[in-house]
Amino acid sequence: MQPGYLDHPRPLAFAHRGGAGQFPENSWKAFEHAVALGYAYLETDVHATADAAVVAFHDKTLDRVTDRTGRIAQLTAAQVAAARIAGTEPIPVLADLLMAWPDVRFNLDVKDEPAIGPLVGVLRRTNCWDRVCLTSFSGRRLAAARRQLDRPVCTAAAPADIGALKAGLPARALAARFTALSVQCAQIPVRMATSRFLDRAHAAGLQVHVWTVNEAAVMTSLLNLGIDGIMTDETELLRDILLARGQWQPRISG
Repeated sequence: MQPGYLDHPRPLAFAHRGGAGQFPENSWKAFEHAVALGYAYLETDVHATADAAVVAFHDKTLDRVTDRTGRIAQLTAAQVAAARIAGTEPIPVLADLLMAWPDVRFNLDVKDEPAIGPLVGVLRRTNCWDRVCLTSFSGRRLAAARRQLDRPVCTAAAPADIGALKAGLPARALAARFTALSVQCAQIPVRMATSRFLDRAHAAGLQVHVWTVNEAAVMTSLLNLGIDGIMTDETELLRDILLARGQWQPRISG
């Protein structure tokens, strides 16, 4: 039985890094704003500290967006907790995000191999198996995560699988592979979003989600193409476009 992560009505709207267009990326304020708008899906990134705390943060180091420096994997949870995104916002702990909104689903980009074991531990403690989709630019990291999972979890197609779809390999063989690995979606950049790729992914049983789309004209073009999901920093813009088209599918709070 496949995980139920993607059983929400489409098109899916993902708040990229929590919705970085309105508030600092991966900050509590960004996530809270997206949830208040009605977003059912939040996209974020995961790293683990030296003492195995899992945080929602994009970069391997604190340097770019916080008032501290250093590689997260080499810092303690207390040291990371002292950092402030944009000088004001604390870095969220993943378990806290998962438990804050039990009806919201999370797309998790596994950014560093040391985060895999601690991330699986978080899913085990929170019992959020059906509320997450794991993705990565590294097929090796995705494979390592699958080996540690207690049960099937939705994953996005690895780069090699994206290449297989693009090359037009037989859909039936790909579908069997994807089902066995709980691969349920292909998450791709805008430049790859063509009707041919969409047809091939659908034939292999996958949804297609496009990142990171922040312009109204591009959002509209992708929706006209029949795309299954859009990731955006501009959460208000995407919500408004979907509302105008009668396609907004907000979260239903429990």
